[in-house]
Amino acid sequence: MPDSARVELTTPARREWRPALLPPVVAWLVANIITWLVAKASIAGDGSKIAYWSTDGRRRWDSEHYLSVAKAGYEMFWCRDRYPDFRDVMCGNVAWFPGYPMSIRVVSSTGLSHEISAVVVTEASLLGMFAVLWWLLGARLTWATGLTLAIGAVFPGGIYLHAIFPIATGTLALLACIVGVKRSSWVIAGTAGFVATACYPIGAAAVGMLLLSAFFAWRRDGWPIRFAKAGLSAVLACSGVLWVKWLMWQATGRWNSYEIMQKSSYGQGDLRQPFDEMRKFYDFPFGDWYRPKGQLPWLVEHSLAAHKPQLWLNIVFMLLVFSMAAIQLIRSRRLEVEEWAALILTVIIFFAPFFLGAQMSWYRNHVQMFVGLVLVARMPRWVQVSLLVLCVIQYVFLSAMFFAGVLV
Repeated sequence: MPDSARVELTTPARREWRPALLPPVVAWLVANIITWLVAKASIAGDGSKIAYWSTDGRRRWDSEHYLSVAKAGYEMFWCRDRYPDFRDVMCGNVAWFPGYPMSIRVVSSTGLSHEISAVVVTEASLLGMFAVLWWLLGARLTWATGLTLAIGAVFPGGIYLHAIFPIATGTLALLACIVGVKRSSWVIAGTAGFVATACYPIGAAAVGMLLLSAFFAWRRDGWPIRFAKAGLSAVLACSGVLWVKWLMWQATGRWNSYEIMQKSSYGQGDLRQPFDEMRKFYDFPFGDWYRPKGQLPWLVEHSLAAHKPQLWLNIVFMLLVFSMAAIQLIRSRRLEVEEWAALILTVIIFFAPFFLGAQMSWYRNHVQMFVGLVLVARMPRWVQVSLLVLCVIQYVFLSAMFFAGVLV
């Protein structure tokens, strides 16, 4: 074949491929640049130059536990056996799920440190989130899809999508679960659900969504096949929890080590009154418990209670997603498969912390409402722009709260 003919065949494909990848890559870069600028404004002195680009700048309380699982596996012991002056509760790392640490272990096999591997997994997952969201939005750049990606770059609580936490990896799995349902592949949906449940407890929302998928997905099949695919995908997703239990049992000899740790050390494990929990989340004195020492930068000084407007913004986001779905149902009497899936996941993720009790981590759980952006693309432009402005402001203050060490 002449070279000129070969150029004619390959050039259009390249022209399609590059624009298809460009918007999610730009969103990922913008998210990192904004976060870096906030880090610089949040930490005084030389630390401001390295806070974001160092692994220490991305580590908080739970990060140490995820890294310990990646390095040495699980352990559980009575605290006083090692620390005589500690209160009489359980210690260890069995309260943290293994999906993310095992990913870190795989990447670290290349020779990278566990800390750098953790950042690589996190940032690769975030880039994957933008790419999958872009595909779900139709991979066409319009005002609606562009604004949706922009909101994703400054999503409420999104600082944890850059931190050494499993939030980005778990959210990517939830988005992939939506892809599986949209493509009518129970294997993809169930496998993604497995990863979601193995990464983070809130990932169990995938199981609920997949069980309900019989009523809105698999539309080319009859009802018996619909229920079969929904059930099989949910079982596969739920087996992620069994894998978690198996790993913890191998290390501790107890199938209920996670529950023991949660009950003993954190007083969790039973159902709560949701409105009482919401008030506790709102009133928690982060700024008093973990207030940084010395002269505080202006941004940090004004962000010590940023979790309060964060809760209000999360409520607004959930209500907007729910309202958009209701409007779509009234107008066209249907939602697309991916919209049903995103709606169900968003509602479960929002309410779960209030029923289960997550006083110190609800803002991380709610970050996985990122999947609701599938419906944000349907909103009027003025609503999207207003939401973007609110998200930018809140992202800056909550991220400053994080970099100052106030959030855990």
